[in-house]
Amino acid sequence: MYRPVIVSRRSLPLWMIALIVIGVLAILGITIGLLVHFLAIENRIYYYRGSFKVLDIPYNKNYEKETSPENNYLSKILETEMSNAFESSNIYRQYINSQVITLVPENNNVNAHIWLMFRAPRAMKANTKGRIESILRQMLRKNSGPVRTDPESLTLTEISKADAEKIINNRCGRRARMSATYDRVKGGSSSQEGEWPWQASLKRNGKHYCGASLISERYLVTAAHCFKGTNNPKNYTVSFGTRVSPPYMLHHVQRIIVHENYILGQHRNDIAIIMLTEKVSFKNDVHRICLPEATQIFPPGEGVVVTGWGALSYEGEYPVLLQKAPVKIIDTAICNAEEAYGGMVEDEMLCAGYIEGNIDACHGDSGGPLVHPNSRNIWYLVGIVSWGVECGKVNKPGVYVRVTSYRSWIASKTGI
Repeated sequence: MYRPVIVSRRSLPLWMIALIVIGVLAILGITIGLLVHFLAIENRIYYYRGSFKVLDIPYNKNYEKETSPENNYLSKILETEMSNAFESSNIYRQYINSQVITLVPENNNVNAHIWLMFRAPRAMKANTKGRIESILRQMLRKNSGPVRTDPESLTLTEISKADAEKIINNRCGRRARMSATYDRVKGGSSSQEGEWPWQASLKRNGKHYCGASLISERYLVTAAHCFKGTNNPKNYTVSFGTRVSPPYMLHHVQRIIVHENYILGQHRNDIAIIMLTEKVSFKNDVHRICLPEATQIFPPGEGVVVTGWGALSYEGEYPVLLQKAPVKIIDTAICNAEEAYGGMVEDEMLCAGYIEGNIDACHGDSGGPLVHPNSRNIWYLVGIVSWGVECGKVNKPGVYVRVTSYRSWIASKTGI
């Protein structure tokens, strides 16, 4: 006869049951705690765009131009007021950044379009937006500064990170990434990814030959002497990023415009424009530098930065990573002293570096940018690496094309 197997079941000891229950509860507690942490406590970054009206400003189309003195003056006032308002508020720990993106002049006022960046726990997201609006409205209501604003005109909308980056990257001279200091081109140091997003490598037959600066989706400026030997566009390509090889975002050249009055072997009018076959897609690590107005002044002693993949010393090795070096603009009279360049530096040129030498641009940096940040930390193209005697030599600082002197020429060739 078939007899099923009967398994006798024995109860677990009470201490073991208690241990299991405690373990399950502990796991549940940790899980719930983590969920609470990530959903309610952990800070996330939120982005906003908004606008408000600045009143009693006579119509002037220059407010719309992002590099005009009028735009920079009003934007600086508004950015300072916003920064002060948030940093003195009860959400100052959450505040990261606020910028004026564009100004749109109307009949008797200017619409200011702004961009803001905050950190906040998810659970406080709605409350944070409300606090931002309240602080901005209070700031606009005070009208204690040099401008009068309309608090009722304020609008504020949350936007995605992608949209926020697109807004910033479409403006000139802004940096998504930056180092805390300018470290020690000759006497330089390696740059971070995205630190100098307008820097380009001009390659001849696939090899780095000169530097260049991106000034729009399709145009770059560089030195005319970079095209000695050949100015056939088919021989050149342009790439970006910090690493000279392999090329990043490689672009082909459609047209090369060398200044009509440049004479090969001379230093005068050493400027050229590169037109690409296709538009550059602006990203955090690749976008344009601001061009200065023709009337903009960069006085002697002003701190500037030169970047490039040139030799690390005279007849020295070439770096793989983009180098940066802080230098200062030198008075032309000092540069033209007998012991220096003896009158060779003309009005359309400027000197930058140090009379005592050491830090300087070098071979391979030609055509690259010399840049300066204004009081809003927006970067302008001051000079183009042109010529010098060796690299970092005493009394022989680097000589650059003075971009303000060629501002109208650039506009006539590019429309920028």
